[in-house]
Amino acid sequence: MNVTDKSSSCDAALKEAFGAEVAELYAQVTQGEANAALQRALELRSFLAVAEEQVARVRDRVHAATGPDGDMGDLSAENLRWDADWLDAALAARDGYSAALDELLRTMPAPDKAGPARTGLSPKITATASPAPAAPRAGAMRIRRP
Repeated sequence: MNVTDKSSSCDAALKEAFGAEVAELYAQVTQGEANAALQRALELRSFLAVAEEQVARVRDRVHAATGPDGDMGDLSAENLRWDADWLDAALAARDGYSAALDELLRTMPAPDKAGPARTGLSPKITATASPAPAAPRAGAMRIRRP
């Protein structure tokens, strides 16, 4: 799946903010003509397009499984629970990327003050998971009793 070819819910906002179609914006990045705000916006847009594709896949799978033409023998509560969990994760990702992109577009400098294009940048995303909550007796030592 090439995210540059997929549509996303933010494409109209990107066109309004940067004054060009999404394909043209990706071309600017490829040619080294994009400022940092555009590079970040397109990176978030790419993540958003993938998350929206995941949401659509799970939605379509659930609709197919529960539709009137579906085989009742193939219906599985366990599979639907897995789909519900997957859908929760995909929706959370979509909402997070959408919110981050909205924030970027809202706070970025005006186009005439955005600064020069920065060539050679390859933004890296790093993520760290928050620590898991400790078990109720985590760290407790078992004492041997005679």
